[in-house]
Order: sequence, then structure tokens, then C-alpha cells
Amino acid sequence: MTLVRWDPVRDLMNLLQRMLGPLGSGEAFGTWAPVVDTFEKDDDLVLRAEVPGVDSEDIAVSVENNRLVIQGERKREKEFDEENAYRLERSVGGFLRSFVLPKTVDATKIQASYTNGVLEVRLPKADVAKPRRIAIQA
Repeated sequence: MTLVRWDPVRDLMNLLQRMLGPLGSGEAFGTWAPVVDTFEKDDDLVLRAEVPGVDSEDIAVSVENNRLVIQGERKREKEFDEENAYRLERSVGGFLRSFVLPKTVDATKIQASYTNGVLEVRLPKADVAKPRRIAIQA
């Protein structure tokens, strides 16, 4: 017998999902959001989002009103019948994350790539934001 730590919040969420049926599933409400790291590398801001189990075709990256928007959907595999499941802890459904773009980003040159469940978005700095050397007149 293995010991399992009791998580009252998870148990409450499972109870709500069973009570609400399809309305309580992640498919209806989008109960998860990918975790994101943001850092600076060379002349870019880099944003990395963990989206395991999501096909790249189910992810959309866009820029709207000076905001970077990442949205998509993780679908439940159909390899088993949910009525035969003992525990379903992996979140499924739609997600949406948005980030205000700094004025130093050139939004026309944003690039995105997807590898091994990690979405990487590169936000190049605008030329005015890059450091430049000033010539001294003598």
C-alpha cells in the first residue's frame, strides 16, 4: 500500500467536475494555463511556455493591441472511456495567456518555435532600444 498526500483542493475540484458533468470539465472552462519563463538573450526577449501534450497546430500566437497572445487547446486522449478512469488529474481544455509588449520590442519581427512541448517566442528588440556607441567630436 502506498501513502498518498491528501489534497483537499484537488478533491473539491474533482467533486465539482463530477457534479457539473461536461460543464465542469476543462473542455468547457479552460481550467489550466501554461507556465511561462521570460528572459533576455542577446538582442531578444525570450518567452518559453510549457505546453506538453498540445499539438503545434492547436496553438496560436498573435499580437493584438500591443499584447502578445498565446492561446490553444489540450485535448483528452480517446484511448480509454472516462467512465472507466480511476483518476483524471491532467488538465484539458482551452488556455489563453497574454503579455503586454514593451515599447522596446519590434512586433513585426516576432518568431515562434515549438520543440518537445515547449513553445519559444522570440521578441527582437527594436533598433532604438539596442545600445549604440556615440562618437565624440574633437
